[in-house]
Amino acid sequence: MERPSDSVPESRENCLKITEIFHSVQGEARDAGRPTVFIRLTGCPLRCQYCDSEYAFYGGQWMQFDQILQQVAAYHTPLVCVTGGEPLAQKRCHQLLTRLCDAGYRVSLETSGAIDLAEVDPRVVKVVDIKTPDSGECPRNLWDNLQHLNPADQLKFVICSHDDYRWARSQLGSRDLIEKDVIFSPSYQQLELRDLAEWVLNDRLNVRVQIQLHKILWGDVPGK
Repeated sequence: MERPSDSVPESRENCLKITEIFHSVQGEARDAGRPTVFIRLTGCPLRCQYCDSEYAFYGGQWMQFDQILQQVAAYHTPLVCVTGGEPLAQKRCHQLLTRLCDAGYRVSLETSGAIDLAEVDPRVVKVVDIKTPDSGECPRNLWDNLQHLNPADQLKFVICSHDDYRWARSQLGSRDLIEKDVIFSPSYQQLELRDLAEWVLNDRLNVRVQIQLHKILWGDVPGK
């Protein structure tokens, strides 16, 4: 990755604080397995116990939108994922999402769902991580965000235990999520994939069981 400037720009109006921009295989959601450019924004108000990107909580470097798009273009890849941290913690993330869509990219947003999604560009595919009790951040779920979901959007539950599974299963009915595109993913090194798959099969749930492909390929290596 080409390192952005360490200096603070005179005007931050067209800037975002970026932890890294990198090219990798998408490890999750509907585009799992596809080469993707990731833009990881700095900062997050949540502290999920299973977080694998704590290095993005602080630091980062300021980049102008034009710099970001120039670096993305260098990878010649049509898929772009804006992630964090929590990317929407930086308000100008909305401008970046729109700029990327206008440039012709297929854009996805990985978000905790703890911040209002109403203003996200409708062309962006939102992958919303519903926080389970074992995440430690369940009270931060902003359930009103469900009304801002489009048909292409996806909901992800990271499952840490059987108690988490039962809770997530109950949300499918109580929140009318049965017909949504829902992913159940085992928390890395906390829950066996086979156990989760068997629970889903036994309960005849209409969800996708999915493991993090990038963890299989590279483990916990940042920027992969």
